[in-house]
Formats: sequence, structure tokens, C-alpha cells
Amino acid sequence: MNEVQAPAARRIPDRLDNPLRSAVFSWQTLLLLVAIAIFTANSFASPYFLTPWSLSDATFNFTEKALIALAMALLIISGEIDLSVAAIIALASTAMGFALQFGADTPGLVAIGIGAGIACGAFNGFLVTGLGLPSIVVTIGTMSLFRGISFIVLGDQAFKGYPASFAFFGQGYVWWVVSFEFALFLAAAAVYYVALHRTNFGRRIFAMGNNRVAAQFSGVRVNRIKFVLFCLTGLMSGIAAVLLTSRLGSTRPSIAQGWELEVITMVVLGGVSILGGAGSISGVVIAAFIIGLVTFGLGLLNVPGIVMSVFIGMLLILVIALPIVYRMVRQR
Repeated sequence: MNEVQAPAARRIPDRLDNPLRSAVFSWQTLLLLVAIAIFTANSFASPYFLTPWSLSDATFNFTEKALIALAMALLIISGEIDLSVAAIIALASTAMGFALQFGADTPGLVAIGIGAGIACGAFNGFLVTGLGLPSIVVTIGTMSLFRGISFIVLGDQAFKGYPASFAFFGQGYVWWVVSFEFALFLAAAAVYYVALHRTNFGRRIFAMGNNRVAAQFSGVRVNRIKFVLFCLTGLMSGIAAVLLTSRLGSTRPSIAQGWELEVITMVVLGGVSILGGAGSISGVVIAAFIIGLVTFGLGLLNVPGIVMSVFIGMLLILVIALPIVYRMVRQR
């Protein structure tokens, strides 16, 4: 009688069996090498780049956008997007300026700015999860709505005269050259990393982005989580509004115009799939540093702002197109 032989064990490919190999050839490692290369190039391009205060100034160039990118990463991984984040900043800043005219103090201004951001995010979330509207259509609409309200309230005027204590949030330092903004960004990045990669909440976000229907049948409350994610995006936009208004010392309806492009570029460059279901906070953090270093280095070389906008737009197209081109080449 012939014995039934057990099937041979399947060999795990080296790239999956070796964690060190996976880490070395990961997208985050490539981004880190790019960041080091840009840092080195900037140090040769300008003699002022490597001074401690110059490096501190470089962090102001991206921290406010990067704070929003942390929440945007979670939203895009879940399969949604918010194009109204810059307009939320404008409306939240306008709300703070309006409250200033009625004598609001620094704690009140901060509460109003953050509260306005959360309210805008909740409004987006209700339209998407409550009415079932596509998030890209909803947030294009609210982008015009929120910015339009700011222009109606302010016109060509500006709110000024914020309290001296309010300036700390956008201009203050917690230790030597470490700004309050940068310290807040590092703390927020740690919180978002744990939330996305070390909790059930994060695993549900990935499940929703990979297959919304399957996640729903598995017991994931998809609409509730997506509503929370829109509120988080609004929260971070409100915080960014407080920081930016504090740093500038004034409110204008054109504040943060075009920031949605840079925020999304940070997220996609960081390895988050624009289709949802994949990404990491560490990649977004490194991508934020890269964009900050590039724009700050170009600023030191007196490159016009419009050139930076062209660069950011080209970078976004390249990052989205590169994986698609790579798959086409592999298939052929």
C-alpha cells in the first residue's frame, strides 16, 4: 500500500522571509535617501542653510501642512479624500478674526479656530456618510463654499491686532531652536503612527480602503469611522489655522491658498495609495521633510514661488504615474 506523501512546504520568497531585506528596499528607505541627498545639496547650494536658526526656519515651511497630511493620510487610506482643507483654514482663521473684534482672548481664539475646523470636517463627513455623496465632489464644493464665506466676510480687508500671547503658537520656541509648531508636529506624528499601525482602529481603516463591502460585512462601522476621519481632518486643519494665523499675525481670505495640493503631494509621496488601502505615517513624515527641504532650499536661492508650485504639481503627477508605469513595464 502506497503511503500518501505530504505536500512539500511552500517556500516563502526572500523579500517576504527577510524583514531586513524588506526594510532596506522599502519606499520609506528610498524617501530617506532622497531626503539626505536634498539636505546635502542644500548645504552646498547656500552657505546659510546649515546654521541652527536657518534649519529651524525650514521647519516652519512645512509643519502646518504636515499636520494636516497626517489626518489626510488616514482619510485617503480609507478610500476618501478632502480637498477643502485649505479653505477650512481660511474659514477658521476668519472665525478667529471675527471673534477678535468682539474681544476674544487667546484661549477663546484657539478654541474658536479648532472648533470651526471640526465643524467644517463634520459637515463634510455628514454629506459623505449621511447622504452618500462622493467625497471628491463634496469637498470640491465645500472648498468653494468655505473660501467664499471668508471672502464675503473680509472682502479685501484683513483682521489684525491679535494678542501678543497668541503669537507663541506660530512663532514661539519650546527649547532653543525647536519651535512649538515642530514639537507639536512630532508629537502628533507619534500619535497618528500608533493609531494607524498599532490599534484596531487603524486596521479597520486599512480594511475599509481595501474592500469597503467586505469590511462592512465583517462588522466594521464604515460610515462612523469615515465620519470620524473627516472630523480629524477638520481638527488638524483648525490647528493649522491657529498656527498659521499666529505666525502671520493677521487673517486674510486668501490665507493658505493652494495648500491642498501640497498636503496631498506629501501624502502620496509618502507612499499612501491614492486608491486607498495602503500607506504609512512614517512615509508621510519623511515626505513632509522632503517637500519642506526642497521649497526652503529653493527659497534660499530666490526661486520664485510660481516655480515651486510647478515643481509640486509635477511631483504629484510623477508620484501617481510612476507605480502605474512600473506595473505596465513589468507586465510587458
